Order: sequence, then structure tokens, then C-alpha cells
Amino acid sequence: MNFVFLRRSILFVLLFSFVLTACSNNGNEKGDHTSKDGNYDWSVGFNTVEDSIRGVAAQEFKRIIEEESDGKISVELFPNEQLGSDNEMIESVQVGALDFQLSSSGALAEIMPEYSATDLPFMFEDADEAHAALDGVYGDVLKEVSSAEGINMLNTFSIGFSQITTNAKPIDGPEDLTGASIRSPNEPVPIATFEKLGSQVTTLPFTEVYLGLQQGTIDGQFNPLTAIKDSNFHEVQDYLAMTDIIFYHAPFIMNQELWDSLDADTQELVQRAADKATEAAREFEAETEAEVLAEIEGDFEEVTYPDKELFQEAVQPVYEQFEEEIGRDIIDELQSFLEEYRN
Repeated sequence: MNFVFLRRSILFVLLFSFVLTACSNNGNEKGDHTSKDGNYDWSVGFNTVEDSIRGVAAQEFKRIIEEESDGKISVELFPNEQLGSDNEMIESVQVGALDFQLSSSGALAEIMPEYSATDLPFMFEDADEAHAALDGVYGDVLKEVSSAEGINMLNTFSIGFSQITTNAKPIDGPEDLTGASIRSPNEPVPIATFEKLGSQVTTLPFTEVYLGLQQGTIDGQFNPLTAIKDSNFHEVQDYLAMTDIIFYHAPFIMNQELWDSLDADTQELVQRAADKATEAAREFEAETEAEVLAEIEGDFEEVTYPDKELFQEAVQPVYEQFEEEIGRDIIDELQSFLEEYRN
């Protein structure tokens, strides 16, 4: 049997079973999120291990919700793609089969191109200015477009700037990526970025990347340092290039219909818990980045720090490629905000 077909069949069965269980627990049919007795059983899905930035946020959210609801609301966590890939979980959130998700900006960009603005290479210099933009007008844009797609974006946090690892050769400049087989998430801007660098881009589910690197079916990948460590990519890669090429953030999303069904007090609790979870994740990311590099750099044969300007010049056409899809006005507004912020 075709592996992809089998995987999707299993996912469908899992989600269908999950929906039936949720409906039984709440005494409602699918799509009706009201609770007759004031009790809820909620689920949170994400694609990384529990001991990760997303895991930190999910656990803090669970703690606050369960404690402050006096046990009326229970939250179950589903890490490591237990309920499917990022994209599949997004679809589940949209239809109400999954209550909450710690998603990725790139995956959401497939249905809402406005999210791609933060994925444009070298858009941000550091996480602080990225958070400032996401907490401001640009974040409001994302919330508005998400709501129209059946998604309530509660908040979002940095999971770091992506660094490149490979087994092909050390990366000192863009030319060193020419012809290399690089795994990318199935997201438009990262794919286009590495194609501009001359790489042969391959898309794989996140949970299959380690095996692909180990067996040599792909040469390399790009991810934040914490994701590289949590997934043990440093065990099967020879070279690390510190490029900060793409900023990744994890929007904390929930089903819009579920949000709309909650009374004002419960909405306030959910938003407060999501904000506190976001704060915890941001602090965790800021505190651990340097520690992670110190921990894993010895496992690589060589760590390089290429001239970022060479990469910026090589990938500049990506901005023009996506300006119509994202919206030239959105890109201009974001860049104007960043210019003022830096000054």
C-alpha cells in the first residue's frame, strides 16, 4: 500500500476518533462547542517534542487553564505530530476537530499569504524587533485574516532564526549550497529562498528529517538551533552555518467557532493563559539559544559564520517573487515599521 495513502488514512481515523471522543465528552455534535455543564476537554497539538519551545508554551497554557478553571477545563497535549503534520493540524483546527495548535508561520502562509512576510529571508535582525512587529499592527493583520479562515490567533512567539546544516561541505557563501539537496518544510517562501541559492529542495515531514539525513537521501536542512538539538540533527550532520536566514515564529491558534462559543470570563482566561504561555516561550528561547550552540557545536566538524550580505544579495529576488501574493503594502508597512524601530 502507498505509504502516503496509509499515513493519511491513519490520520483520518485518529482525527475521526478524536472528534467522536470530544463530542461524547461534551455531549455535543461536531461543530457545537458549547458545554452543558460548564466543563471542557480541550486538545493542543504541535509538531515538536514535548521538551521544546512549543512544549514549554503548551505546558504553561495547560497549567494556567486547569488551575484557574478549578478543574472545569482539562487540556491534553499532543506533541511530535501525533495528530498529523503542521498543515494537517491547521485543517483540523479550521473544522473544529482540533481545539488548539502551536503552529508555524510558514504552514499558515499556505492558506494565508500574509503570514509569509515574516518568512522572507533576513526580514528581521533579532527576535525583539520581530516580536515588536508581531505585537503591533502586523500582528493585527494576521489576526484579521486568520479569523476569516476559521482560526483565532491568540498570540505568537519566536522559535529562533534558522541555521543551515549539511553533510556536503562547509558553507562559507551561497555558492556552497549550489546543487545540495536541502530539506525544506512544504512552505512557499523557504522553498523559493533555497531554490534561489541553487539548492535542490526536498520537502519532508519534520519527523522524517532525521532518517533522511542519516541515510543520506538529503544533504542538509535548516532550522533554529533548538529544533536542531531537540531533533538530534547534530548527530547526523557534519557542518553548521550560522546564517540567521529565516525567522520562525509559532502562532498559538484555536478554532474560531470554539472561541466564539465561550463566555466572556472563559475567553479572558484563554487569552491570559495564551499570553502567559507566549511570554514563557519567548523567555525560554532567549535564554537557551547560546546554551544550545555551546552544547552542540562540538558535534560538528566545522561551524562557519558566513557573510550575511552575500546571502541577502542572492535571495533578494524572493521579495519581488512574493510581493503580489503577500501584498506590497504589507511588506512596505512591515519594513517601514522596522526602520523606525531600529532608529
